Amino acid sequence: AALAKRLPELENVNFRGGILMWVPEIFQIDDPAAHMTWNSWHMGGIERKAIAQGFSFYSPIRYSELPRYYRESPDPLDIAVFQVTPMDEHGYFNLSIGTGNARAYIENADVVVIEVLEKLPRALGGQEESVHISEVDMIVEGEHGPAIQLPSRAPSEADKRIAANVIPYLCDGATVQLGIGGVPDALGMMIAESDLKDLGMHTEFATDAFYKLFASGKLTNRRKTIDKGKAVFGVAAGTQDLYDWIDNNPGVAAYPISYVNDPDVIAQLDNFISLNSCIGVDLYGQVSSESSGTRQISGTGGQVDFLTGATKSRGGKAFICMSSTFADKSGKVQSRIVPHFGGDIVTSPRSQAFYIATENGVVNLAGASTWERAEGLISLAHPQFRDELIAAAEKMQIWRRSNKR
Repeated sequence: AALAKRLPELENVNFRGGILMWVPEIFQIDDPAAHMTWNSWHMGGIERKAIAQGFSFYSPIRYSELPRYYRESPDPLDIAVFQVTPMDEHGYFNLSIGTGNARAYIENADVVVIEVLEKLPRALGGQEESVHISEVDMIVEGEHGPAIQLPSRAPSEADKRIAANVIPYLCDGATVQLGIGGVPDALGMMIAESDLKDLGMHTEFATDAFYKLFASGKLTNRRKTIDKGKAVFGVAAGTQDLYDWIDNNPGVAAYPISYVNDPDVIAQLDNFISLNSCIGVDLYGQVSSESSGTRQISGTGGQVDFLTGATKSRGGKAFICMSSTFADKSGKVQSRIVPHFGGDIVTSPRSQAFYIATENGVVNLAGASTWERAEGLISLAHPQFRDELIAAAEKMQIWRRSNKR
């Protein structure tokens, strides 16, 4: 708020951040593009609107590498601002649900400013979950409401069918990473009602889906091959149930993203299951998870990290999930499986596309030739689009006459 008052008299003020949960006051000044840029490593709806106004820009990045970019940047931060829990008797503030990258900001900034939120959960480590008062230049205190609440949305029927297609691939003792959205939430609900047991958690983003798995008795972390007994996360957002579970819980550990998303760390967890979503897939197996054409929708995030790590895990599997169709702005139904991308940003290359799931089934593209990929992906498409996809595959010379529809 104070910055918003000063911005009209300034130029070239560059902000860096992640997904915004509400519109900050700096976005609401007159002609923000004349005074600032907002540089985000993962986009949400608020940032997308700011792109159209000319002052928000995406920073392409694999999320696991973000801390390193801050620590090794030739252009250090002038000021780092972030939120913490109240100081303990030893002089430490806890980085809570924002642990992921915070230490990298602290070590890179000339001035460190913290805002104390008395209702944030205290997340035990792990690593890099705290900042000492000796490292802090300024402290902002005051009364706050509850920590940000991000309730899960109700899964659609397609989400439930996709989750039902994926769940047979899980086994007792598997360690799970879930992305954000209806399919992960649906999968969490179905696992909670399944016969699976002794699951583990190792996830970039912890949501209520994991709390529900814990509450159902399915999430014990007992069979993890590293961090045994610990539910590991980098950042978190959900309802108060999630925060109460995290708070001072020795069974939950906050780690930096450089650890959580490191493919070599993930690979050490046997039977690792990674579940992420995407916007579309083309018949070559390229995955677009962050743009619609050239319009930025989200970001790379940890998708490539977890695809790589899960497939290096003994018994591991990496899933990319999507509904087979969507309705465009005019209400017309479109296929998410397309012949070939025409401007969409490729998040995951075809060489790293493994299990693809829609409400129509699951196919594994690993080791498949181009015609086998086309055949498998067309089988996942909505029936009304299959003939035109086959015709396109024939023109692209990735279709065999002997293929079965």
